[in-house]
Amino acid sequence: MTPASVPALPALPLKAMHPGLSPAWWPPAPGWWLVLLVVVLLAGGVVCWLHGKRKRTNALMHYFDHALAQAITPAAQVAAMSELLRRAARSVDPLADRLAGLAWLQFLDAGLPHPVFTSNQGTSDIGATLLEGAFRPQVEVHAVDALRQHARQRYVLWMRGI
Repeated sequence: MTPASVPALPALPLKAMHPGLSPAWWPPAPGWWLVLLVVVLLAGGVVCWLHGKRKRTNALMHYFDHALAQAITPAAQVAAMSELLRRAARSVDPLADRLAGLAWLQFLDAGLPHPVFTSNQGTSDIGATLLEGAFRPQVEVHAVDALRQHARQRYVLWMRGI
């Protein structure tokens, strides 16, 4: 067949092309619901974890304060702080409660940005109060208050596992 002998096809009428409608933004596709669910669960988990951490810290501070409230005299409070610190030290190092004197104070200062219990000359006032305060007949109340602040902070950090 030659091209001249092929019958011509009739021209097909073409219609104008219309673009389809774009998908609506609501409701989102099922994959987006899954992403939203994962984000909400993660956020809820973080909030629960932070709440539990804060609750545990508050419970530890309450226990420390309650143990000191049981002690009547300032010397008894120093003895209670020493006992609580030694218990907490065992969570860091099982043999830490056997340390004494300057070695114990250096262990208490380990990891702190500024030493509190020791100084360049040996023991600081706070360290001396901790070492000797339980054995003195009279201990100054402001020395016990200064020791309480640092001992409480160290106790809570060690008991939280930091």
